[in-house]
Amino acid sequence: MCGIAGIVAAHGYDIEAERLADMLAMLEHRGPDDRGIHIEPSAGIAHARLSIIDIAGGAQPMTNEDGSLWITFNGEIFNYVELREELIARGHRFRSVSDTEVILHLFEEAGAGAVHQLNGQWAFAVWNAATRTLVLSRDRVGVRPLYYTICGNQLLFASEIKALFAHPAVSREIDPLGLDNVFTFWTTIAPRTIFRNVHELPPGHTLTWCDGRTTIEQYWQPSFGASGPRRHESEYREDLRERLTNATRLRLRSDVPVGAFVSGGLDSSLIATLAQHETARPLHTFSITFDDPEFDESAYQRDLVGALGTVHHEMRCGTDDIGRVFPDVVWHTETPLLRTSPAPLYLLSRLVRECGYKVVLTGEGADEVFGGYDIFKENKVRRFCAASPASSRRALLVKRLYPYLPNLQRQPAAALRAFFDEGRDDPRDPCYSHLPRWRATSRAKLFFSDAMRAAINCYDGRAEVASRLPASFDTWDPLSRSQYLEIAHLLPGMILSSQGDRVAMGHGVEGRFPFLDRDVVGFAATLPPSMKMKVLQEKYLLKQVARDVVPSSVCRRSKQPYRAPGATTFLSAAANDYVVDLLAPDQLRRDGIFDSSAVERLVRKARTSSSISATDDMALVGIVSTQILVHCFINHFNAMTHGSSYSGTANVRR
Repeated sequence: MCGIAGIVAAHGYDIEAERLADMLAMLEHRGPDDRGIHIEPSAGIAHARLSIIDIAGGAQPMTNEDGSLWITFNGEIFNYVELREELIARGHRFRSVSDTEVILHLFEEAGAGAVHQLNGQWAFAVWNAATRTLVLSRDRVGVRPLYYTICGNQLLFASEIKALFAHPAVSREIDPLGLDNVFTFWTTIAPRTIFRNVHELPPGHTLTWCDGRTTIEQYWQPSFGASGPRRHESEYREDLRERLTNATRLRLRSDVPVGAFVSGGLDSSLIATLAQHETARPLHTFSITFDDPEFDESAYQRDLVGALGTVHHEMRCGTDDIGRVFPDVVWHTETPLLRTSPAPLYLLSRLVRECGYKVVLTGEGADEVFGGYDIFKENKVRRFCAASPASSRRALLVKRLYPYLPNLQRQPAAALRAFFDEGRDDPRDPCYSHLPRWRATSRAKLFFSDAMRAAINCYDGRAEVASRLPASFDTWDPLSRSQYLEIAHLLPGMILSSQGDRVAMGHGVEGRFPFLDRDVVGFAATLPPSMKMKVLQEKYLLKQVARDVVPSSVCRRSKQPYRAPGATTFLSAAANDYVVDLLAPDQLRRDGIFDSSAVERLVRKARTSSSISATDDMALVGIVSTQILVHCFINHFNAMTHGSSYSGTANVRR
C-alpha cells in the first residue's frame, strides 16, 4: 500500500518539482518506507511507498523497458504471480518480481483494458509519454481511494485530498451538496466529494486524460440476477469454501508478515481461521475491546483466538480515547462522520503498527456480498408489513431485528409503524429498502443554517442515486436491489474508506479483504436469494461454511454490527475542550454551516439526558466532525498558502 500523486498539463507547461514534492509530503503516512518522483515535460508523478511486495526491487514510479510508460501504484494485485508467468510465456521480460511491473506489461498489451485481468485492490496512474496520455484506475469495489481536480490546464490527482490541497492552485471550500449527501447517505455519492471542485474517481472506473481532454468510463459494476441452473445447497457450500480459501491464500502473499483483525463476529472469525490453516506459524490477531459492555465483544474474540492458538493483541478503548483522537481521525478520513466508529479502528491500526505489522486481513465485505446487514432483513419485514399496514403485530417484528437496541425495544407498535412508514412507502420504489435510514439521517439536516439550506436549495440526492441505477435493476429481486445500494455507495464511501483505508493507512497499515475478492463477489451475485437470507436468517450459506471450523459460540450468536460509544464521548472527556470551542455560538455563526441556537439546544440535551436518540447522536457527531474538517482542512491549508500557520480553534489536532 502506498500514496500516489501527480500533475499533468497541456503541452508546453512545465511541472514544478516543488509543488509535486509538497503534495507527496502530505502522503508520508501512507508510504513511510520510500519516496520517488518522476518529472518530464508537462507531466509529473510521485510515490510514497509502503514496502510489502518485492521490497528490494519494487521502487516507484516505475517504467517499462523503453521508458514509454510510467506508473505510480497504490494497492496489491493478488493474482500477479499467475499473470507474470503468462506474460513471460508471451515474451515479456521482467526486471523485478513486483506486482507493479505486471501492470505495466499488461498495459503494453491491452492499455486501460488491462484492468479486466486484475484481481486485487488498487488505485494507479499510468503515464504514456509517447501519446501524452494519463490513465487513472480504481479497483472494482473502491478499496483504495483516488481523487482529482482540474485547475486551468492542469489535472492533479492523489490518494488523498490533503495532497491536492497542498497545491496553491486548488480551491478549498465545503460543497453544500456534498454535505447534504453525507447527512443523508452517510457518504457522498461519487464523483462528488465534500469539497467543491474536488472529485473522487468512482469504484470500477477509469479516467483518461489526453492534452486537456478528460473521459471517464465504467469497466465494472455490481450485477445480480444471472444465477444459472439451480444447484444443491452442498454444491454452493463447497464452491464458496473453495473460493474463500483461495481468496485468503492469495491475500497472504507478502514479503512481510500478515496478521488479522478479529472482531468477535462470524466474518472476521472465518477469515482468521482460514488464514491460520494456510500458515505454518501462529497467526497474529488484533482486536478492539470496550470498557462499555454494550459494545464489547471480547468474550467471542477470546473464544476464537483460544481455539486457533493465535498470538493475540488487544486494544482497550475507553470513552475518553474516542474523543481524544477524533480530530486526527477526521484529518485522515477527510469527510464529516456521523458515527464515532472509525476512531477505535484508528487506535487498533496504531497497535498493529506498534507490533511490527503493516498488513492485516479483515472480514469487511461479507455483510454486503452475502446479505448480512439488518437493513436487508428490515427490507423483508417492511415488505411483509406493507401488505397489511393496519396490523399491529406485524410492526412488532421489527423488534426482532434489533435486540441490541434497548430504546427500540421499548417502542409501541404505533411508533414502529410511524418510523418505518409501511403504509407510505411504495415497495416498487427502487430505493425502498433504504428510505427509513435515509429519512432518519436527514433529520440531522434540521441543524443546518439558513444559508446552508439555501445553498442546497432543491437538490434531491435520492433522485441522483436513482438516476444512476443499472438498466436491469428493476428485474432483480428485492434483496439484490438492497445489496446493490450498499455495495455501490456505503461500502466504498464509508466502510472501506472511513472505517478502512483511511484509518489504517493513517498508521501505514494495509487492510486486505478476502470477501471482496473478484471471484467471491462474482459467485455471490449469482446465488439465489434464499442462499443468502433464509426467512430472516442472514448470511445463510456463509454460516454453513463457517459452522464446521468457527467456534459454535461465534456461529450461534445473534448478529451485532460493529458499534462504538457515540456523541457523548465528546462531552464527557475533560481532554476534549476543542469541542466546546468548535460548538461555541460565535464560532458556529462565523463558520455559517450550522444554526448556532439549534446546536446549543442539542448540546444541552446531550449533556442533561441519560441517553439521546440515534438521530440526535448522528447529528452531534456530524456537526463536530464537520467543524473539525473546516478548521483542520480549509483554514489550515488556506493559511499555508498565504505563508502563515493557522492558529485557530483550540489546537484541534494535538
